[in-house]
Amino acid sequence: MKIAKIVSSNSHIDYVGRVIDSLDAAEPPTAEDYGFGQFVALKFADETEMVGVIYNSILVNPDYSNFGPRLSPKPDLQNFSPDYLNEQGFLIGILLLGAKDTKGEIMHGVPRRVIPAGQEVFKIETDEINKFHTDANDCLQIHYYSQVVAHAGLFAVPLLESIIEQLSLDCSDSDKQRLGVLKQTLAWQRTLGGMRL
Repeated sequence: MKIAKIVSSNSHIDYVGRVIDSLDAAEPPTAEDYGFGQFVALKFADETEMVGVIYNSILVNPDYSNFGPRLSPKPDLQNFSPDYLNEQGFLIGILLLGAKDTKGEIMHGVPRRVIPAGQEVFKIETDEINKFHTDANDCLQIHYYSQVVAHAGLFAVPLLESIIEQLSLDCSDSDKQRLGVLKQTLAWQRTLGGMRL
């Protein structure tokens, strides 16, 4: 399901997408489709794919600072001003985690490719999330851990906890134990970080 289009970037792996709305699609995505911790894919014509995760959101509301008088109430604008566009919307922060090449091989880390403006962003379903996190030996992998810590700022720990929660739903017992240890480490780091304040 298409949920957004890339509009800008903050760095090579930190992109901003505008969530599509009723002006862009007959069936726009729901709030659950672009929530915090949702995995997304950016698919290219050569069948390569960048994989990322939503880690931030920003509400865009240009009407907030518009204090001038209105000639007609909002419901009547469609009739009297058909060219009026509702410019309110959502921007989402997308942190790239890795890529899938044309052979289907998974790479966690910083992708080489630069994402162009207008690139479509798709929601990834659970089975694709599991494939992205499974290595050749059918073991769970999260090699982008340090990348998230370095680039997600204050959202790093909650984001990693959200990822761990999603991966814990459908994995082996040994992987669940490993994820449990990682979750305890994150909780400990957050506790120590809170004590420093």
